[in-house]
Amino acid sequence: MAKKIKQIAIYGKGGIGKSTTTSNLSAALSEMGLKVMQFGCDPKSDSTNTLRDGKFIPTVLDTLREKSAVKAQEVIFEGFNGIYCVEAGGPAPGVGCAGRGIITAVEIFKQQKVFENLDLDVVIYDVLGDVVCGGFAVPIREGIAEHVFTVSSSDFMSIYASNNLFKGISKYSASGGALLGGVIANSIGSPYSKEIIDDFAEKTKTHIIEYIPRSITVTQSELQGKTTIEAAPASAQADVYRALARKIAAHTDSKTPTPLDIMALREWAAFWADNLLALEQGKIVSPGDRI
Repeated sequence: MAKKIKQIAIYGKGGIGKSTTTSNLSAALSEMGLKVMQFGCDPKSDSTNTLRDGKFIPTVLDTLREKSAVKAQEVIFEGFNGIYCVEAGGPAPGVGCAGRGIITAVEIFKQQKVFENLDLDVVIYDVLGDVVCGGFAVPIREGIAEHVFTVSSSDFMSIYASNNLFKGISKYSASGGALLGGVIANSIGSPYSKEIIDDFAEKTKTHIIEYIPRSITVTQSELQGKTTIEAAPASAQADVYRALARKIAAHTDSKTPTPLDIMALREWAAFWADNLLALEQGKIVSPGDRI
């Protein structure tokens, strides 16, 4: 009997640190002895750069534009600690759907039984989460990924994107779609940012799987074209990513979240806006206090 491959998807608003988190997660999982593939699903095709010393790799769609058929081996590249790296790619600028690369790459890999032939333990899809439609919804809609995690800070637009992702998960969950494993709270640098993301998770009936602090170590590592796990393995930040990896490796119970409708989300945001102003003015001592 073939072993079950753990397939997860990491979503998040562009610029929130999604690929940074995903690459460090892949690196930490590989340190645990697992065979990992990171599957970049962003048209920018830069998901796996820090696993390969900052180098870009040919994408599935770019390769298809050069030839009529693609063998999986042509678009799989080895990165840090034996991690398999793939970039789905996007269409030529201004032409076609940006999610087409995901759809095409997934179909090719299914047909050629790539995951089974490589004897993988974990496949991580790194997916742009600003919009959950078309190809970007494939890992959720078709149940390719069993567990979905969202990377979010306490910034409103990041939370807005996560809430939209929850709507997509809720829509497809009844028909075999992926379920939510939890929120990865990124760039947590102040007490109020933790309280805000905690409150959002509580309101949407999910939980925080890990808090990742803002750290200059991450910036230094990425300037070298590396993950923190590789560039600063003894750092406190690397240990945070290792803790995240252990939790995700052990995770089995994903659920359907309860997204907020747009009016409830705006009211929630207004409450926190008022409270942060009151905190700044000294009217309250804790950001979660009632004014």
